[in-house]
Amino acid sequence: MESSTPQDKVRVRFAPSPTGFLHVGNARTALFNWLVARHFEGSFLLRIEDTDAERSRLEYETQLMADLRWLGLDWDEGVDIGGDYGPYRQTDRYGLYRKSAGLLLAKDRAFRCFCSEEELERARQEQLARGEMPRYSGKCRHLAPAAIAAQLQAGTPFVLRLRVRPGTVGFSDLVYGRIEIDTVQISDPVILRSDASPTYNFSVVVDDVAMKITHVIRGDGHLSNTHRQILIYEALEAPAPSFAHLPTVLGPDGSKLSKRHGAASLEEFRLQGYLAGALVNYLALLGWSPPGEGKEIMDVAEIVARFELSRVSRSSAIFDSTKLDWMNRNYINAMPLPDLLQHALPHLVAAGLIMPEPDARVRAWLELVLDAVRSHVDHLDQLPRECAVVFGFPGGLPALEEEARAILAEPGALRVAREFERLVAEREVLTLDAYREIAGLVKQATGQKGRHLFHPIRAALTGRGSGPELDRLIPIYEEGSRLGLPRRVMPCRERLAAVLGLF
Repeated sequence: MESSTPQDKVRVRFAPSPTGFLHVGNARTALFNWLVARHFEGSFLLRIEDTDAERSRLEYETQLMADLRWLGLDWDEGVDIGGDYGPYRQTDRYGLYRKSAGLLLAKDRAFRCFCSEEELERARQEQLARGEMPRYSGKCRHLAPAAIAAQLQAGTPFVLRLRVRPGTVGFSDLVYGRIEIDTVQISDPVILRSDASPTYNFSVVVDDVAMKITHVIRGDGHLSNTHRQILIYEALEAPAPSFAHLPTVLGPDGSKLSKRHGAASLEEFRLQGYLAGALVNYLALLGWSPPGEGKEIMDVAEIVARFELSRVSRSSAIFDSTKLDWMNRNYINAMPLPDLLQHALPHLVAAGLIMPEPDARVRAWLELVLDAVRSHVDHLDQLPRECAVVFGFPGGLPALEEEARAILAEPGALRVAREFERLVAEREVLTLDAYREIAGLVKQATGQKGRHLFHPIRAALTGRGSGPELDRLIPIYEEGSRLGLPRRVMPCRERLAAVLGLF
């Protein structure tokens, strides 16, 4: 794709049908369109293709716009903000489709077809029985004016079909290269149904012409539509845009992407606590690779600067939830703590760990908690589970992990733990300095060191065999016990008494 000029400003569109929630494949398509627009300082349009009246729902439209905004994909023109080429909802544009179809009929580039559905189906079955590819027979292509008038006088329903020219039709795809076929493979396609509603291939071309779209970037499932659409551009005497068809996103097993591969809707990803930046980064790499080798973590500004359609692969992209988790974990660990807390609050509140809108003191403490546990989570809905190392003694009785029980059963371990408990009980508050001093005294008293010293202390304090560093946890326990949280945090002396009381 060449750089645009002021006379040739890039204009791209994302045109979803509001018949369901936004999923990975469509989100990737939206992102690639947005990246092209932002890379070339062009325009990104949001158009709603809602001609499927039975399945289109306003709530889906509302949700998909919320999903795009959550990802950070803003649009320059669209259903909610308007623009110079609106309206941007197809059901508001029926007059334009009928007018365009009328112009094609007047120029004999379209014709009325009076064949009934039953007649067309019979012909289709006969072609299949003969081993032929089903296609329109052309029966109404050359009806005499008198025959047409008689059918109209009788009120016979009809559709409008494009009069397909002989020869070849092709286009140079920015991903797949030149694709050309003989028009004998294309039946005269319906452009207007008997109720005067447009078909997809016709409405999308009329809209793209009217909205001055320069690049159509969409999934490769539309490749088979493109030749028909090129013929419609020709009939409308309009230049065709550049086309780029994106490879299909598949599951790791090579099958069509589905929920069993972890391909949730965008709303589900958000609720599970995936960060928008991580998801954008991951989606950008589904079928595209930046110049240079090895770099995978990129913020959106870098992706915009480096994005080129010429680097989109023709091979199917593989959605790997493990790779997405890895990327999200990187983003979680790199995020400034105040920002991470803002993203984490809904999950902590829903788990009953804190109240909504915590005060400054609680927020500062929560940042310490998050910093201690965030390296252990892939997405934020796992935080309540990991925060159990802080909040995990409700009612005063710990759920002692088997690993911790095994550590305390080792020779000399209980002596270390009880000596540590005795010395902690002498302190009103266990500060970090006091903890380090006490650990030294326990070492002297028991002769234990290294893992034989610190593992029993950890097991007795946390009820776990592993986890965040004690240097982080001890201040968290002591400060948290004084905050009056919905689920009380036990101070160190109480935690030790609760665990060691089991032995």
